[in-house]
Amino acid sequence: MANWAVAITLLLAAVAVAEGCGGAAACSAVPSTLDGPFAPVTVKLDDEAFRGEAVDLPETDPRVVRRVTGFEPEQISVSLSATADSVWISWVTGDFQMGNDIQPLDPAKVASIVRYGRLRHHLALKATGHSLVYSQIYPFEGMQNYTSGIIHHVRLTGLEPSTRYFYRCGDPSIPALSTTHEFRTMPISGPKNYPKRIAIVGDLGLTYNTTSTVDHMKSNKPDLILLLGDATYANLYLTNGTGSECYYCSFPNTPIQESYQPRWDYWARFMEPTVSEIPIMVIEGNHDEEEQVGGKTFEAYSSRFAFPTKESGSDSTFYYSFKAGGIHFVMLGAYISYNKSGEQYKWLLRDLASVDRRVTPWLIATWHSPWYSTYKAHYREVECMRVEMEELLYSYGVDIVFNGHVHAYERSNRVYNYTLDPCAPIHIVVGDGGNREKMAVNHADDPGHCPDPATTPDDMGGFCAFNFTSGPAEGKFCWDHQPDYSAYRESSFGHGILEVKNETHALWTWHRNQDSYKSIGDQLYIVRQPHKCPILPK
Repeated sequence: MANWAVAITLLLAAVAVAEGCGGAAACSAVPSTLDGPFAPVTVKLDDEAFRGEAVDLPETDPRVVRRVTGFEPEQISVSLSATADSVWISWVTGDFQMGNDIQPLDPAKVASIVRYGRLRHHLALKATGHSLVYSQIYPFEGMQNYTSGIIHHVRLTGLEPSTRYFYRCGDPSIPALSTTHEFRTMPISGPKNYPKRIAIVGDLGLTYNTTSTVDHMKSNKPDLILLLGDATYANLYLTNGTGSECYYCSFPNTPIQESYQPRWDYWARFMEPTVSEIPIMVIEGNHDEEEQVGGKTFEAYSSRFAFPTKESGSDSTFYYSFKAGGIHFVMLGAYISYNKSGEQYKWLLRDLASVDRRVTPWLIATWHSPWYSTYKAHYREVECMRVEMEELLYSYGVDIVFNGHVHAYERSNRVYNYTLDPCAPIHIVVGDGGNREKMAVNHADDPGHCPDPATTPDDMGGFCAFNFTSGPAEGKFCWDHQPDYSAYRESSFGHGILEVKNETHALWTWHRNQDSYKSIGDQLYIVRQPHKCPILPK
């Protein structure tokens, strides 16, 4: 009887592992983190044509022109609240204005109303919200000011989880209502409930490469989209609409770094068919900063998107959290203070302490600039943020970290403080959405490509990118070969899909733009081991 008991136990264990992967065949075909750490792999860019400057969509492209009249809604999007019973609906009414003597539209003249329900032709429920107008002001000769249309945000509450809802937004008294759209709420939080597919992309911009990324992403039928910063690249343009190929070489003789705000309107019109039905969650990037006179920054980013700030105990659009089934997402700001004495760090500590891993086993963190990237571009650029926050995230058992910023793809082994650690998170860089800046192809460990440490100052001030004091790169700023924490890197535009299968297994797939959406560039099962990696709150 003892032998039979042992055999049955082993069989049940094997079945459990196979089911975690999605079947025994899937387990055998796709590697998992249990097989790691993996030897570093680099896929070189064979076709230099793919590296060239991506071409932006012109303002005459039918996908970005204004297709409504008067105060009819446009640029419609859905985003999540902190929990499954609530979402935000956002849209714009009225057109933007450009010039030096412009009068902003009055938000009070257009109501913010959403009619919604479970039946397309019976939208019996109603919610109201708030509206605003923002301006981008440049009081210099020859520059044009901008004021937006009226931006509306309405929160729908009391929703059922995993349920399809139909909605129309606008002001029925004008009348100016949108056509009918639909969205699906997230599953209720619990260890058995997960969105089927989550699309993750960074640094999108509005180029022909962007259109390929979004088309491929939609073909994978995601339930949720995470955008890891740098949405529009409007700051690569002068206020007269003249463009440049990169941020750092743009317009050195102008008194301030300019931005052409209509690119935000073009981007939102292009994205509307996707994000009016698939919720999108956004974090800020450096190209979203757009400084104005007086030090105002991130006006477009903070005004145009809806964020579950209050719902998640935050008071900032730069950091917040939300749940999607059994996943707790932490969205952090790399361009606001992250020191231990700052508000973001204090909020993060409270938020992590509130996570019940019995209800949301998966803990995923995102921000724009990566801590672990081996490309020359932006190498160790946010080392101060890593120094301040890494120990806290590690102690609470963050499973995966997603970043953008570097215009290439890279996946790490489990790493903490530049050391392989079986209980550390996987870091994945997907800053390859398709923007107009060139693709990153050179690595800091390539001969002659290690950047001067003085050229990598932290965006928030200070300097932390010192030479390594131990390990294979001791005494150096860069490694002499691909670091062992870097498992896979490839220069290509694309996007990723995360499929959380259960409380321990998640399938990560990265898709290149050069391939059809069914072709896979990189794939891995990420396996949690809570029994081996206990949470040690700091």
